[in-house]
Amino acid sequence: MHPFRSPRSTLLFAVLALAFAAPDALTAQSLASEHLSGLPFRTIGPAAMSGRIVDLAVVESDPDVFYVATSTGGVWKTTNRAVTLTPVFEHENTHSVGAITVHQRDTSIVWVGTGERASRQSSSWGDGVYKSTDGGTTWTHMGLSDSKHIGRIVLHPDNPDIVWVAAMGHLWGPNEERGLYKSTDGGRTWTRVLNVDRDTGVVDVALDPSDPNTLYASSYQRRRRPYGFNGGGPGSALWKSTDGGETWNRLTGSGMDNGLPTGEMGRIGISVYRSDPRIVYVSIEQGERYNASTAYEQRAAGIYRSEDRGATWTHMGDWNPRPMYASQILVDPSDDQRIYMVNTYSWSDDGGKTFTVPDQSLHGDDRLVWVDPTDSNHVMKADDGGLGLSWDRGVTWLYISDLPVSQFYRVTYDLNDPYRVYGGLQDNGSWGGPNQVFRSEGIINADWQRYGGGDGFLNLVDTTTNRWLYTESQYLGLDRVDLVSGERTSIRPGDSIGAIGGRRNWSTWPDPTLPDERLGNAMAPANWEGPFLISPHNAATIYAGTDVLWRSRDRGERWEHLGNLTTGVKRQTLPIMGQMPDSSTLSLDDGIPYYPTLSAIAESPLLPGVLYVGTDDGQVQVSRDAGERWEEVSARLPGLPDDAWINDIEVSRHAPGRAYVSANNYRNDDYANYLYRTDDFGRTWRAITGDLPAERVVRVLREDLDRGDVLYLGTEFGLWYSMDAGAHWVELRSNLPLQPINDIRIHPHERDLILGTHGRGIWILDQNLALSHLTPDVMGARLHAFPTVPARQIRYRSELPHTGDVFYQGENPPAAALVDYWLGADSAQVVATVLDRDGTQVARVTSTGQRGLNRLQWDLRHTAERPAAPQGRARRGPSGPLVVPGLYTVRLESGGTTSETQVEVREDPRIDASIGTRTAWTQMLLDLYALRHEAEALQGRVADGNERLRAETNELVSRISGLVGEAEDRVGPLTADQASERAYYERMLRTLGGEVGR
Repeated sequence: MHPFRSPRSTLLFAVLALAFAAPDALTAQSLASEHLSGLPFRTIGPAAMSGRIVDLAVVESDPDVFYVATSTGGVWKTTNRAVTLTPVFEHENTHSVGAITVHQRDTSIVWVGTGERASRQSSSWGDGVYKSTDGGTTWTHMGLSDSKHIGRIVLHPDNPDIVWVAAMGHLWGPNEERGLYKSTDGGRTWTRVLNVDRDTGVVDVALDPSDPNTLYASSYQRRRRPYGFNGGGPGSALWKSTDGGETWNRLTGSGMDNGLPTGEMGRIGISVYRSDPRIVYVSIEQGERYNASTAYEQRAAGIYRSEDRGATWTHMGDWNPRPMYASQILVDPSDDQRIYMVNTYSWSDDGGKTFTVPDQSLHGDDRLVWVDPTDSNHVMKADDGGLGLSWDRGVTWLYISDLPVSQFYRVTYDLNDPYRVYGGLQDNGSWGGPNQVFRSEGIINADWQRYGGGDGFLNLVDTTTNRWLYTESQYLGLDRVDLVSGERTSIRPGDSIGAIGGRRNWSTWPDPTLPDERLGNAMAPANWEGPFLISPHNAATIYAGTDVLWRSRDRGERWEHLGNLTTGVKRQTLPIMGQMPDSSTLSLDDGIPYYPTLSAIAESPLLPGVLYVGTDDGQVQVSRDAGERWEEVSARLPGLPDDAWINDIEVSRHAPGRAYVSANNYRNDDYANYLYRTDDFGRTWRAITGDLPAERVVRVLREDLDRGDVLYLGTEFGLWYSMDAGAHWVELRSNLPLQPINDIRIHPHERDLILGTHGRGIWILDQNLALSHLTPDVMGARLHAFPTVPARQIRYRSELPHTGDVFYQGENPPAAALVDYWLGADSAQVVATVLDRDGTQVARVTSTGQRGLNRLQWDLRHTAERPAAPQGRARRGPSGPLVVPGLYTVRLESGGTTSETQVEVREDPRIDASIGTRTAWTQMLLDLYALRHEAEALQGRVADGNERLRAETNELVSRISGLVGEAEDRVGPLTADQASERAYYERMLRTLGGEVGR
């Protein structure tokens, strides 16, 4: 274990503490985010698998410029056709995007609709619509805050002040702000022009390009609950307006005789043929018995075509894969027979009668297709794995591999040196990669290795050996991987039937009066994010949760049943939108095949057998005898709703009876914060949300390794920090984009704070000791230096060939000692003096600082005074040779106040050299440096002498020329001998001048 060094305040500071106290000292209550911004995070990606892209907005007059909207990673912009992309929507009040559009005449105007349009169990939500008038540089919130999810935004082609917004409304409950909204003043005010009811919003709207007053819209009734999903109802319909949306005619429903289906519908997609707007296509969801593999076992509806602006329709075919997730039908702007469909990327060349599902090199779950209106060969495809570009009509693809919007559910680490980070991704499997590499180009996609498929979730390493990785896909698809041999063993507990790869794991929905739910060919029920853990007391012991708790004492070879700890409620008895679901329910329970199940498991690191279990139906169970007996304690958590989702449990390493429960209830349309602590093994609990802003939605809490009062909280909207056990919270923003923080880990050796974000990959705060040791006493000081972790003298080197610019580079930690310090007030200059064991100064670093936490870097080299460079020349190279590994004191000084800390310098782990060798080597370099210093000083003196000699020579040349002139004036023209003598002196002066100039 790496030791870290504690600071030593000077004696003067100790004696005169009051005199040196900072004026207006901050407290836990007054501490603000800007006071912590001096500690930067670094991102390590990855970008190899990217993440879910939900929309594109292309400047048609210049297709090099377009915007990429992601489900939880904000908006990115490119001006070079995706060779490089820059985040432009990352510091607003939300991270989730459902729709984006750019005005094609005034391309500086861009609109973003927040909240993902897909109705997944993993979908995040937004806070309305935003507008930019400078091409995405700045954004203004334009309202519709409670719409939560935006399906589409369309702009009047001639008047950018006229805007239509398809507001889907809350996914998890009814609400008023949903429907189709219109603004005629650029978004300052809104009028709802199409409204169905509190369960139904609008998911799509399309404009007739030849007549902007003609619009088509699709209303969508859907509701998700913790236990299921209903993807349709009488509110879902197709609509048309011919007066700019002021009035609407319903095109679907009973009594209609226009070729469109009757009966209840789900999601409807719309595409108007650009070259002849009389032609309109729609995709309509109907059918029975949904499952993930075949969309519908009994298909109905599908694709319809109108050739008279929607007056009559022809059924073209029933192809409509997983409609609740995609339904983004697109007709090629230049070919009315070419139809693209997603969730399964496919095309038709006969107007939707038949479809081709091509082999492709991109991700298989697709969100949308864009086709260039001037070139049908130019196609872009957005999917759950990122963005692809094609120039042969979608047959072959260029994958954009530098878009780091990966969506992690959970992350962890091993204890290798350098350590590796592991995590599971939404629909992109489980991966592991280094936190640091020794190449100067940083961490690249090729450094990441895939360990599991499907949707990746929790991955845990047996850190006693760093050999065994336990990796998980959806519904507790648990494997044990030997990281040495690569051998993989499936160790999922429960029923052996229904292997994950070929499952039909949706329940058969029998009569709810039957005693047991028939699972058919299915696995034992488990959560989408099934929990498991490695016991901190015995690495061979594993706990895992399906609808019961399991324990294995032999790394998953055999399992024992420790009981069903859920309420046992039968979800077939639970209504959705007031209806009891059955096999005809549209998109029945998409993504939620099982309920109720275990959702969190934790064991005390201090006391073996003290277990805590949480469930997705609100149960919190505690056992103090390794699962023999259980006590259900959820009723003791004040204010916790009965069926809240227990998202995570953290058991303290500082107090035996202490544990924390992170819960949320947004799946019941409740966005309040639920965070609790017990100090007596669950007998009593108290809320510790403190002054956490409302509706952050709690995901995960981690207790600091050194101080039990220091807590780190991951929420749907950012990272939060408390130094007083949750009484007060402050956002840890620094350089982080606003993100869902789904997991937090603290590396026990490096003390790095590792974040698993659900939209921007993995971020790391190196050497997180300042936050660990920040106290009110520290904040009362004018200057305080914090402990450090050992610093290594890494020799980064370039290793890669030419890469081009579609190339992701994650950040290495700096090859430097990180010195963190607190300033009680802004300082124009902070000086760090580095001293060796003998008190000899080896380096000096200057910095500025702002009130709060700051960080400076010492490059682990000697600082030597060097003479000024000769005029016209620049100094190059490092400031001095690397110091000898060992212990050094860093003395900080600001405004007459000093504070000290120590830094242990360690050798590059690849170099095997004794301290004697390193000392001799460093001394030799110092001697050479001193010799060079002397030579440069001599060179300077010679240069000065040359300047004086040059001046004297020029003066002599001038005098000789003057004398010759005077002689000619007096005696007339020079004789041949005199001319020869003059030529001799001129050659001599030229030669002398040349020597001086060398």
